[in-house]
Amino acid sequence: MPSWYHDRTEVPSPRPPPSGRREAAVVIVGGGFAGLNTALGLAARGVRDVVLLEAKSIGFGASGRNGGFVFAGYSLGERALLERAGPERARALYARTVDAVNLIRQRIAALAIDCDAVDAGVVWANWFRDQAVLRSRQRLLAEHYGADWQWIPEGAMHEFVRSARYHDGLYERNALHIDPLAYARGLASAAERAGVAIHEASRVRMLERNGPRWVLRVGDAEIETPQVVLACGGYLAGLDRTIDRAVLPIATYVMVTEPLGDRLRECLRTRAAVYDTRFAFDYYRPLADTRLLWGGRISIRDRSPRAVQRLLKRDLARVFPSLKEARVEHAWSGLMSYARHEMPQVGTHGNGLWYAQAFGGHGLAPTCAAGEALADAIAAGESRMAMYDGFGLDPVHRPFGYLAAQGTYWKHELGDWFKSRLEG
Repeated sequence: MPSWYHDRTEVPSPRPPPSGRREAAVVIVGGGFAGLNTALGLAARGVRDVVLLEAKSIGFGASGRNGGFVFAGYSLGERALLERAGPERARALYARTVDAVNLIRQRIAALAIDCDAVDAGVVWANWFRDQAVLRSRQRLLAEHYGADWQWIPEGAMHEFVRSARYHDGLYERNALHIDPLAYARGLASAAERAGVAIHEASRVRMLERNGPRWVLRVGDAEIETPQVVLACGGYLAGLDRTIDRAVLPIATYVMVTEPLGDRLRECLRTRAAVYDTRFAFDYYRPLADTRLLWGGRISIRDRSPRAVQRLLKRDLARVFPSLKEARVEHAWSGLMSYARHEMPQVGTHGNGLWYAQAFGGHGLAPTCAAGEALADAIAAGESRMAMYDGFGLDPVHRPFGYLAAQGTYWKHELGDWFKSRLEG
């Protein structure tokens, strides 16, 4: 199903599939953020003859369907990251995503990418009265990650986000929100200008080893290369069983309202993006023409637009009752890739086959960081990949993994509901 991003702009001219036989220095499979950032990173490091193959169109998957939040961190929370990686490596991993936010901001400006960027930060709104979770995270970020998030008292919070549902909040200044599909298309154009060959409608039907090199077959075309990067996210390529079986493709839902005019200002007096403190949180952001983009929920079901609209309108009305009757113009779902350890899987088999996946719905900054790490490793043999050690290709045991993921989501959702009831 197309997203609002897809419908609002003219579709670019298609990039034809490859033809004949050729060689390449690197072939990237996947035209989302992981693949595009790797391609652009390689070009910036002087690697020539890079080919990117996309089965559909640039930004077709999660990269062109997400909420457009650009901020530091991972799907795995900061405290859990600290416990699993240790203080030094956790801080270095987090710093990569801070650098990535800054690089995204710089690329938007330097490459003149028109993606409706709003550099106004992100608000983490407290669904509960208990301040402890906010204060604890604020201290943890400051002490272990060097990140300064500003506390927003309840009175000030209600000036910015006019919902009785929230209490206090935290504000992260080093964050922005964008039209992610426009940004993906902008990266693709920049990569092409730098010499990357991009082919759409180019599903790889076979990947096989031929001596020290790899051979990829796309239709009747054949490409030979020493280096292959698989960056397919939740849309599995079926080219390497170990890589595919390490992720769960999970659906999330997004909708966009009609232009709201003054009704939006009655609810939001900030240009920042917003998400809340529940495990099953809502996330939303105001758009330039007074529409509201609203997302939320995680499910193993890729629902229809009508079903997505019904679910999300109910969530919207709980936060902003005055928008209960607002008309929804677009609703869609898309697949994200999750790993059991909730961290990106970025690495190599050691034979010229590389991978970047499992960004878990928190992908704009981590995909940029992963692309830079892969580009360093492939172009210069640098060892930034070692930072991702310990977050490997753990099997998710589909289809049973779907049941476990859905059960975990429902468990936390029920916990949020009970906590809300106890607070009255």
